[in-house]
Amino acid sequence: MELENKVVVVTGAASGIGKAMVERFHREGAAAVVAADIDEAGAAATARSVGGWSMRVDVSRESDIVTLIEETETRFGPIDLFCSNAGIGVGRGLDEPDDVWQKIWEVNTLSHVYAARNLIPRMKARGGGYLLNTASAAGLLSQIGSVTYAVTKHAAVALAEWIAITHGRDGIKVSVLCPQAVRTAMTAGGPGVAGVDGMIEPEDAAETVVQALRDETFLVLPHPTVAEYMRRKTGDYDRWIRGMQRLQEQYLDADQS
Repeated sequence: MELENKVVVVTGAASGIGKAMVERFHREGAAAVVAADIDEAGAAATARSVGGWSMRVDVSRESDIVTLIEETETRFGPIDLFCSNAGIGVGRGLDEPDDVWQKIWEVNTLSHVYAARNLIPRMKARGGGYLLNTASAAGLLSQIGSVTYAVTKHAAVALAEWIAITHGRDGIKVSVLCPQAVRTAMTAGGPGVAGVDGMIEPEDAAETVVQALRDETFLVLPHPTVAEYMRRKTGDYDRWIRGMQRLQEQYLDADQS
């Protein structure tokens, strides 16, 4: 996919990867880039920086996503690319109360369902479209220290896989962004174990996204080493688990020091 003259929506666009994608897509010549975020002022600032349009959207509410889709298509025409990028990192252990589990489930997983549920019929009717879902390397490997994040990001990857398998024949293209540590608000307190291979800037992630869209690749890996970790995981699952257990011990020692 080439982004020139395309209509694009990015959620979680007030800062971080979302903001960087808006700016990068604009430089690629997109006809319209809509910046959506629950942080209304932040989304508006991102939109102003590229002469775009913004909207306050709580992605945990399907009605908000429906309104975003309808308003965008009324103003700018059919959406070519929808980047379901908003995400949160709350919760740590199994003892988190149900309301914490529910909140991160709604934002990290169900928001992708809401976008797909309401966009795919439209895209099918006009011959195709593109969905980019932001997950995490945690959705491929796991997240030491946060079961809520690991589970919801795994679900996000599984959803993207299912959409690609089921709707590829309908002209629906899907990519899933799976970075390790990126310098965003979520990593402001430190990257944790996700920073084992270093922290990259949001602009680096956005650059990788543009190339992946051009190549129409499913997995978008700003940290290429993640692919090797996946090979090791599937090559010898038990050995990989033991290695992750050792990594967890290192993480816990560092966390307690």
